[in-house]
Amino acid sequence: MTAPVSFDVRQIPFSIRGSWLDLSPVVALHTQADEIHLVSHKNGMHAVLALQPVLGRAAVDTAWRATPAALTWRATDGAEVTAAFDGISAVRIRGAGLGLRLSDASSALTPFTGTYLFEDPVDDALVFTSYETGRRYRVTALTGDLHREGDQALGRADRAVVAGADGRPWEIVVQETTAAAPPYSSDRSFDDVVAVARGAFEEYVEAVAPWPSDTVPAAGLAAYVLWSATVAPEGFLRRESVLMSMHWMDKLWSWDHCFNALALAGGLPDLALDQFRAPFDHQDETGALPDSVTHSEVLYNYVKPPIHGWTLRRLRATLARPLTTAELTDIYDHLARWSRFWLDRRRRPGHELPYYQHGNDSGWDNATTFDLDRVVEAPDLAGFLAIQLEVLADLADELGRPADDWKRARDQLLDALLGQLWTGESFVAVGATSGTPSTDSSLLNLLPLVLGDRLPQQVRDALAERLVEHLTAYGPATEPVTSAHYESDGYWRGPIWAPSTALVEDGLRACGYADLADTVNERFRRLCEQSGFAENFDAVTGEGLRDRAYTWTAAVYLLFAADAVGR
Repeated sequence: MTAPVSFDVRQIPFSIRGSWLDLSPVVALHTQADEIHLVSHKNGMHAVLALQPVLGRAAVDTAWRATPAALTWRATDGAEVTAAFDGISAVRIRGAGLGLRLSDASSALTPFTGTYLFEDPVDDALVFTSYETGRRYRVTALTGDLHREGDQALGRADRAVVAGADGRPWEIVVQETTAAAPPYSSDRSFDDVVAVARGAFEEYVEAVAPWPSDTVPAAGLAAYVLWSATVAPEGFLRRESVLMSMHWMDKLWSWDHCFNALALAGGLPDLALDQFRAPFDHQDETGALPDSVTHSEVLYNYVKPPIHGWTLRRLRATLARPLTTAELTDIYDHLARWSRFWLDRRRRPGHELPYYQHGNDSGWDNATTFDLDRVVEAPDLAGFLAIQLEVLADLADELGRPADDWKRARDQLLDALLGQLWTGESFVAVGATSGTPSTDSSLLNLLPLVLGDRLPQQVRDALAERLVEHLTAYGPATEPVTSAHYESDGYWRGPIWAPSTALVEDGLRACGYADLADTVNERFRRLCEQSGFAENFDAVTGEGLRDRAYTWTAAVYLLFAADAVGR
């Protein structure tokens, strides 16, 4: 059993599985407030209410402590305010010796937009309406009194609700609702609410990370990052979905979902399948997947790499139940259309290799592979698609469908990869129109490792040797630290990332370099145990960079932990 989990709410938001709400001082891109805010991720990321402990009407400095079940503000004299989620749309908050001021945090105030505060004449609840989220936030007193500050008006003004201003014990509930909601009622005490949340999380951990905590000490926290970033079906997300983060990266991109699916496969197979299938719900008429999906937005300006065949093969190997024939048929049809997109829409006439139109298509937005040309026939793309075509051929055989076309397309693609993109020493990308070879220093160029024994031995050996040049004390840097192009916080030009590490580790095993794969696995796990689950990490210092609560980082830690414990 994993050790009890607690965390710094400045790094990881406080939320609960299914909720589109969180409590956090992170209120926007790289922006941290002095107070914890109620943040909604509907229609984007919006800090709706600032939550400030008070004594009388004066603000009080407090320390914050968070567990998966409760968030506490504690003053130096021991007085506390505590919050807990009562379901996915309500937050119960109670205090004694301290009050709480809930104030409008909108940054888009005009005479017609922003937040409006009024008193509901039915049950005396005080209601904030948010133009940004398109929702209402009802504050109801369960014990004690509520006081409204500010006029009932739109536009720039002070608007707040104060609970517990007299210092006596109090409890309130804040609900996110649509245009109307019945008065709040619950037969659960606050302690019951905390216990239910704690039990739900413990059950989740037992499913996805049932290992001794001394072996993989960050497994419980990794599970919390995934659990708390899981949202209920709403808006454009038609399935229960794991967002990349409950910070500003509150979307599902069409390759990150694969790593989250793999981490959930062994313990929560239905949730894992939902993660795998989510972007296919928005596959367009050409077969392309969207770049990203979130509550109120589906973007098609880029795509993402076709790692879905690679993912499906791994998913089926660890999924806690077999796929039904209906599921396999549906997945086959979607995967076939996705592959035909690359074969039919992303190959220059007369060319055998598909191309990316920008680094963003690869998921490696600004990698050095794209410095000379943005539109490139890239080795990672050819490798991923070859595996996907092979998986389709296997699925076709299993379902009694024709498989020869998929096998023939795979073989042609492998021949083109080795014949056109292998220099004898390394893989390069080639400009789709210019024919200019790219530089070969990016870790991206080593991702054909995932092809394993489909590559000649001398190619595998050369790729493994090049991989060692990327390896730091924390794992494989996306650009070697000795490169003239290396940047410590250069996004894909140096930092260590979870998905690249997972693909490299799997590729090394497929190529027969188990010891080197073990090293990559162990170093990345130590990195997460030291620095948490950031979007990416400084390759030299191990410092977490960018968004500090990233689900694919937590997912890869759990994947590596499962493999390490199994070994």
